[in-house]
Amino acid sequence: MQLNRLVDFHKAMGDPTRIRIVSLLAGGPLHGQAIAGKLGLTPPTISHHIKKLRDNNVIYERRDKNTIYFHLNVSVIKQQAKALGMLVDREEGELEAMIEENKERQKVLDNFFTIDGKLKTIPAQRKKKLFVFEHMLKGLKKGRKYEEKELNEYIKQFHEDYATIRREFIINHYMYREKGIYELNPEEMWARP
Repeated sequence: MQLNRLVDFHKAMGDPTRIRIVSLLAGGPLHGQAIAGKLGLTPPTISHHIKKLRDNNVIYERRDKNTIYFHLNVSVIKQQAKALGMLVDREEGELEAMIEENKERQKVLDNFFTIDGKLKTIPAQRKKKLFVFEHMLKGLKKGRKYEEKELNEYIKQFHEDYATIRREFIINHYMYREKGIYELNPEEMWARP
């Protein structure tokens, strides 16, 4: 569990409108207009809240012809609630260790990425390498299938050696590949630093 992800999740959920959206989606998928209508809010307001929820994987979207439906990602909500419960049960030293790991992670990211988000070099040390790859994966959506060419273009925004990084995504179980199509694995399967 990463402390910063837990904090981001709870920040996203710390808004009454977002909790109402989650409550609505618990009854099944809805499109943005339906959510806006049920909550009596404007579509731009709903779009703002949907983005916050989607960025934290609380919801995901599926397109049906010309309409995008939003689905509740129940497993993420349960995982975050469980993570918070685990924090309560932890010893003080364990929480300090998590905070230190987050500081170390941020230091690695600051050292290996330029200000504009480019990866300077692929780290040699495994732990640093995994920190870097997890950071790169943040822009990929769970449940979405990526063609190899599309994944290559995504990786190129960070580093020109897309083939090595794509291979590392598979080796470290971040993604799986089937017939040239790539998809993110659940985080529980990812290699751990």
